[in-house]
Amino acid sequence: MHETSYEAIINQKNAIMKNAVGIDYDAYEFKHIGFDYDRLMDDFSYPINDVLTIQSETGVGKTPLKELKNITKLARNYAPKGYGARIFIKDEAQNDSGSFKARRASVSCHQAKKLGYKGVIAATSGNYGAAVASQAAKLNLDCIIVQECYDSKGVGQPEIIEKARKCEAYGAEVIQLSVGPELFYVFLKLLKETGYFNASLYTPYGINGIETLGSELIENSLAMTGKTPAAVICTNAGGGNLTGTARGILKTTDKPIDIIGASVNLKGLHMASDIDFNRKSFTTGHTGFGIPFMTNPDRSDVPRSAGRPLRYINRYVTVNQGEVFFITETLSVLEGIERGPAGNTSLAAAFSLAREYKEDDIIIVQETEYTSAGKHHQAQLAFAKKNGIDIVFGNPKDEVPGQSIVFPENPSLIKARDLDLSHIRRRYLDHALKGQSSLTKKDINFLAEETNQSTTTIENHLKTNHIATEED
Repeated sequence: MHETSYEAIINQKNAIMKNAVGIDYDAYEFKHIGFDYDRLMDDFSYPINDVLTIQSETGVGKTPLKELKNITKLARNYAPKGYGARIFIKDEAQNDSGSFKARRASVSCHQAKKLGYKGVIAATSGNYGAAVASQAAKLNLDCIIVQECYDSKGVGQPEIIEKARKCEAYGAEVIQLSVGPELFYVFLKLLKETGYFNASLYTPYGINGIETLGSELIENSLAMTGKTPAAVICTNAGGGNLTGTARGILKTTDKPIDIIGASVNLKGLHMASDIDFNRKSFTTGHTGFGIPFMTNPDRSDVPRSAGRPLRYINRYVTVNQGEVFFITETLSVLEGIERGPAGNTSLAAAFSLAREYKEDDIIIVQETEYTSAGKHHQAQLAFAKKNGIDIVFGNPKDEVPGQSIVFPENPSLIKARDLDLSHIRRRYLDHALKGQSSLTKKDINFLAEETNQSTTTIENHLKTNHIATEED
């Protein structure tokens, strides 16, 4: 077997990733399926004040919290009397690279520089590539971004193409690939050949960088309103955004706050399908990432992901593509703020959920992102129409991902739809327990923490699946 063949590289993945991050993940493993998440995070995270210093030196953080008074007023038109929470956004588009992912990249690139790596590599088709490229430029690090960009006909989505342009503008080398398994292979091969740092979204450093966002939004809310928010809504894809924000909130306040994840509903579309790849109008923040990463967080590009959303999430909702496009336009027209689609996923959810909270409650949409030619909703809609997607006004509940985009003919039709977290937790457990005949008490405690359930619930699940308990 040639040492750079697909099989050879994949077989070396754990060793390659260990060398590229500087973390011995094996040292944190329990006997069967669990690992010491808290110790891993403690050992490879900076105190939040140190993160604030790192970020202040590289154009990251301290973004404004803005009240959306006109959108709040519109939402109250469809709320019961006395309901309709005040809606705020944390305007993360004002970070140098245009999104909250600059927070993740800042700590990763700082660590790469500190450890003496010459460059950084990230596998991403999203805003994180631009964030890593921007931070690498500030720290004089080489940067390679690997993108899953095209279908088999060489056609790429406008949003992904735009992000490649932005990465190149910061001086990064961008390697664009077609959809499929070659992405991970090429990524690992480059890590091995270059010896660069793996600026993964899912290391402790990547999550650590977002903790300042959770901390800031609490401090901003207290300064502006004198109270903590009733709910914080996080657009959810790989889970790191929600995880880092929640951890930052927990480090800043002990007040109860609903941590709500929101994703675009792309049910029925497969993210690795050559056919489906260009029939979706969202490249991130959708259920095609949100569900798989929630039920199997370690499907990422490190042995153990630091993004563990089930530990922190209180509620998980979806909105449809037409609703997000509608609220994107609404944000521009009513508030004079033009932002990209990912953060507006949470804003669409907030518009619906605000009607469940009282008028004096605060809801914070935890991030915004920049927009420009390829990322603009008009470009995405034009691309969808070119691919045969029907674009109509009506009731968004009738939207079929990959076939139609339905704008609400009335704002009252924007509806956040709850996903069953108990079902998602069972799916997580079923995946984790596959092939297991017994677990230790440490493993059981790990599963309880992972799914935010009692150890009794986990033990009952083990009994149902005829899995024994053994001593540690």
